[in-house]
Amino acid sequence: MLRRFIDWWRGPPPADAAATPTPQAGAVPYRLTKDGPVFLMVTSRRTGRWLFPKGGLMRGRTPWESAAQEALEEAGVEGVVSDQPLGTYTATRVRGDRRETIAVTLYLLKVTRQLDRWDEKAQRQRRWADLETAIALLADPALGEMLRAAAHQLAARPAPAPDATDQARGKGKKIRKAEARGRRLKAGSGR
Repeated sequence: MLRRFIDWWRGPPPADAAATPTPQAGAVPYRLTKDGPVFLMVTSRRTGRWLFPKGGLMRGRTPWESAAQEALEEAGVEGVVSDQPLGTYTATRVRGDRRETIAVTLYLLKVTRQLDRWDEKAQRQRRWADLETAIALLADPALGEMLRAAAHQLAARPAPAPDATDQARGKGKKIRKAEARGRRLKAGSGR
C-alpha cells in the first residue's frame, strides 16, 4: 500500500528509463526432496520483501555465472547453475529520486552447499519454501508463474536419496524436513 502511494506520488518513470531496462541476472536456488522441490528465498535489504538473489551482470562472467555469484553473496549458497534461462521479468527499482526499470533473467541453481556465514547475512534473511509457500511470499505474479514452470520442470527429476554428507552431519529426516520448511532446529534436538 505504501509502495503504491510512493509510486503515485513520484509519477511515471522518464520515458527513456522505461525504454531500455537494465539487465540483471538472478538465481532460483532449489533442492529436490521426496515431496518435490523447495526453493531458497531471501529478503531485500531495503524493503524486506521476499525474492530470489539477483544483481547486475558482472564483467568477465556469463549471466548464469553472475546469478550464481549473487546466490553466494545474498543467500550463502553454492551449487550447479543452469545455463538455460528460466525466464525474464521486469521490475522498477527506486534509489533515492531515481527510478529505473530492470530486466532480471533467472537461472535455476541446484544447491550443493549452504554456508553458515556469507557476505550479506547481517542484511538479509533466508528461507526454504515449498512451491505454494514461495508463490505466496512473492509479490510479482509473473515471478510466481515462472516458479510454477520451474517446479513442473524439476518434478520430472527423481528426488535424491539422503547423501553421505547429511548422514555424516547427523541430519536425520526431521531436520531435513524442517530445513525444507524454512525452519532451523537447535543442534542435537532432532525434532
